[in-house]
Amino acid sequence: MAVVKVIYGSSTGNTESAATVIAGAFGTEAVSIANAKPEDFEADLLILGSSTWGLGELQDDWASGIAMLDGIDLTGKKVAVFGLGDQNGFGDTFVDAMGILAEKAKERGAAIVGETSTAGYTHTASAAEQDGKFCGLALDDNNEQDKTADRISRWIDQLKQTVA
Repeated sequence: MAVVKVIYGSSTGNTESAATVIAGAFGTEAVSIANAKPEDFEADLLILGSSTWGLGELQDDWASGIAMLDGIDLTGKKVAVFGLGDQNGFGDTFVDAMGILAEKAKERGAAIVGETSTAGYTHTASAAEQDGKFCGLALDDNNEQDKTADRISRWIDQLKQTVA
């Protein structure tokens, strides 16, 4: 069975809640980046999550924790990312932190999996978007909390196919 690890940064609890659901679907526990150790990044599928703060910045714990990735070789590893943001209040930086995590993982040699369509979102710009797709799962619990469970469920189904 594939080893799946979920590492997240959360300030208000929304990203932690999503991470817990995602980890549970893979029979594992989510780990806060604030408590993560280098061995927490060793997985067949590594799932990283962050909310976006300020003008497109990583969540506070990730701001310092992302440096841990600089010492980790992700060559040939599958990495999926998810992010939470506010597409109405911060539509021009929606889930930018997710894009930052994906770029860092790619720098470390990872193959990014779990792209999702931007259809149905109302943002105007995102560092996590390219060619009409997000590099991972975008969630907006501020404006579309009613869509979160279904979006997570569909994404989990997609990710399970990558480690089958």
